[in-house]
Amino acid sequence: MGKVKTDQVKRTGKALMSRFPTKFTTKFDENKLMVESLTQGTTTRVRNQIAGYITRTLSLAQADSSRDSDVDGEEEEE
Repeated sequence: MGKVKTDQVKRTGKALMSRFPTKFTTKFDENKLMVESLTQGTTTRVRNQIAGYITRTLSLAQADSSRDSDVDGEEEEE
């Protein structure tokens, strides 16, 4: 079966990223500690799921932006 994130994990992750955009990176361990300090009453499993969601979202966004810059660079060379 696939890995499906619950609505709670996605909602909390998006809220944290929008409220604290500069506090998160593409490193899971750093995000895990940051989620722990910013949230209260979450279990270890939920904290890790939120940190993983944030890490994956930022990694994909970073990959998309680098891919876009590669495409732009190729068009300028022509």
